[in-house]
Amino acid sequence: MLGRTWGLINFMNDRTHAMLTEPPLRLLLQMTAPNTAAFTLQAVVNLAEIYIIGRLGTEALAAIALVFPLLILVQTMSGGPLGGAITASIARALGHGNRDNAERLVWHAIYGGTIGAVVFFILFALFGRQLLSLLGGDGVILEMAVTYCWVLFSGGLMMWLSSAIGAVYRGAGDMAFPAKLMILTGLLQVPVTAILVFGFFGLPALGVTGAAVSSVITGTIMTAILLLELWRGKRALALKTTQAGWRPELVSDILLVARPASLNPLLNVGTILGLTALVGTFGPQALAGYGIGTRIEFIMLPVIFAFGTALTTIVGTNIGAGDYDRAELAARYGVGCATLVCASVGGLLALFPNVWIPIFTDDVAAFETARGYIRIVGPAYAFLGIGLVLYFASQGAGTMTWPIRAQILRFVITVGGASLLVHQFDFGLTAIFVTTVIALMIYAGMISLAVFNGAWRPEAKAEVSA
Repeated sequence: MLGRTWGLINFMNDRTHAMLTEPPLRLLLQMTAPNTAAFTLQAVVNLAEIYIIGRLGTEALAAIALVFPLLILVQTMSGGPLGGAITASIARALGHGNRDNAERLVWHAIYGGTIGAVVFFILFALFGRQLLSLLGGDGVILEMAVTYCWVLFSGGLMMWLSSAIGAVYRGAGDMAFPAKLMILTGLLQVPVTAILVFGFFGLPALGVTGAAVSSVITGTIMTAILLLELWRGKRALALKTTQAGWRPELVSDILLVARPASLNPLLNVGTILGLTALVGTFGPQALAGYGIGTRIEFIMLPVIFAFGTALTTIVGTNIGAGDYDRAELAARYGVGCATLVCASVGGLLALFPNVWIPIFTDDVAAFETARGYIRIVGPAYAFLGIGLVLYFASQGAGTMTWPIRAQILRFVITVGGASLLVHQFDFGLTAIFVTTVIALMIYAGMISLAVFNGAWRPEAKAEVSA
């Protein structure tokens, strides 16, 4: 037993030592590689879901466009504010040499995931149908969207826990294991979705709802394996009953990041909701096309998240050790990599829309909306990449002031500006897309200027607090 304990301690120290000493770019790429594969596959799964549902017709695509903001909210709230805060807290604890607190934080990840799932279920039960109706849903489209969401939020605990427990591994520098599980469950999710949507092998055809059931099933499998591995004590951190218990100081450390960071996905989804409502005024075909255009961002977002989650750990560990120069250098490398990838992907999608859009729809009006969206917004994906990477990195630093200020401004410009142009000046869909690009440019520039002018350093934090 003593030998195994020493092995685990050495394993943990090796990872923490690497965070503090290895060349930042090489370290970033090594940590990003498994996440890139996992998140990219998850993007393919999301696109495959759209393809499968698209076989049901334009109404089904419009229903998915309605639920997309709520699905994104669940994924981003569980993986962003909560998951990022847990990763950052564990990374800072290990960087400071406090393994006991890191293992106590494993339990707080479970508590946080449970609380988040319960809160979101209650909110949907109270306001979900009204919200989907406000977005333009009615008739059969609204009913499909509501049924999908009931399944999603009823089984939300497993999705929240899979994100929270996966964040525990990443906080300890173990990117590979949760990434492998994401790949395995992703490969399972596509055939399960098809079986449940169309009712193969004698099962009832659930339609759009089958995709939600599939997500809950795969989330349950992933959560069970992640928890079992921690319970077995085979990783850098373990799930120990002796470390259970509510620690106010650890809750405060998580909330230091999670509370302000939670505004980011709320504002992001608020932006999507506002634009979805605006696009919905142009008809269901426009809504379906816009849904295809926004969903295609999943091709690029996995790479952003891969770099972002790696930076949360690297920056958090180095901030915990007091090395601010190294933390900022790692962030510069992350921004450069994300910009290169996002600009390339967005540019290719914009240049060749006729190649990929027909995969998802043969409706002419929906096709034109999706093509108009990607040609304008696609090249600006680079700015989204910069902003999101620095958002994740700022979680590691425990400083969310500027990312949230930038996101608030982005929301105001995007939704307010687009609403003004559409309702007051009778501009069309193009105005909505152009406003989106302008807001992204300001968003990325504002965060970059703050971070690389010392926003993470103690003197800047003290000035903001004052």
